[in-house]
Amino acid sequence: MIDFAWPWIFLLLPLPVLVRVVLPPAERPVEAALHMPFLEDLRGGSQGLLDGASKHRWFRWAALSAWILLVTSGARPQWLGEAVDLPMSGRDLMLAVDLSGSMQERDFVVEGRTVNRLAATKRVVGDFIERRRGDRVGLILFGDRAYLQAPLTFDLETVRTLLDEAVIGLAGKQTAIGDAIGLAIKRLRERPAGNRILILLTDGANTAGEIRPEKAAQLAAQSGLKIYTIGVGADRMTVNSLFGPQEINPSRDLNEAALRAIAEATGGRYFRAKETGELTRIYRLLDEMEPVEQDPRRFRPVVALYPWPLGLALLLAGLLLAASLREDGT
Repeated sequence: MIDFAWPWIFLLLPLPVLVRVVLPPAERPVEAALHMPFLEDLRGGSQGLLDGASKHRWFRWAALSAWILLVTSGARPQWLGEAVDLPMSGRDLMLAVDLSGSMQERDFVVEGRTVNRLAATKRVVGDFIERRRGDRVGLILFGDRAYLQAPLTFDLETVRTLLDEAVIGLAGKQTAIGDAIGLAIKRLRERPAGNRILILLTDGANTAGEIRPEKAAQLAAQSGLKIYTIGVGADRMTVNSLFGPQEINPSRDLNEAALRAIAEATGGRYFRAKETGELTRIYRLLDEMEPVEQDPRRFRPVVALYPWPLGLALLLAGLLLAASLREDGT
């Protein structure tokens, strides 16, 4: 259906009539002392007089139509679509992603290609973000320090774009896990208790920052923040050396005990992701653990229609101006 956002604008419709009544008429130009009727004959004779009257009526109706269209545009007509239900969970999810130097280790496989840990994280976490319809999602990136890249928002597309634009080393080469937790506590403390969730993804141990992870976990538990920790990185990797192929553990710096302690202290859970499939299953499990809980809200899409009457009004105004200039030229 069609609706008007500002219907009171239609009160301006009689404004031209009021202006004509209140303001004095414009002075008419003084006619020439010598009248030469044969000039009219040269312009079309008696038919020219009739054309002049019809032109005056055309001008008046065109101007009136332009004014009506302009007022209609000012009232902001809009098309209201059918009401749709939006799922609302009321969850406030903050994602904390490690951008330290070790995230460039190429021990993940995506679609048959070997990629680094950050590329695999972007692929899986991006899909997880898209499925969070009804949740508010924020993004923290951390390295030497923790930075808020996106505050809590329903704009999931923007959050995913900001994650895709993140690069290794953007926040430093080291890992400040405690600072990332502290920043999440600060950003979520004003939110309702019971809906505060942090998903922290890292591939190492805490090597930087102002606050220890253990202390940050205690503060998180006191503030009602639940933390899910994910340790990423393969535990076996074959590399070529001077002595031939050798098998190494690329995740030897991962402090699983600390990540598990953080999760348990806040009522969350620790996950280990050694390859892309496991990382995908973890986020699917998180989908089930943090389900949509509230009743859906009804939303009616709105499409603005004011450009159409505004465009027609401007078109008529342009035609009137062109015709007026042409009359002055003759």
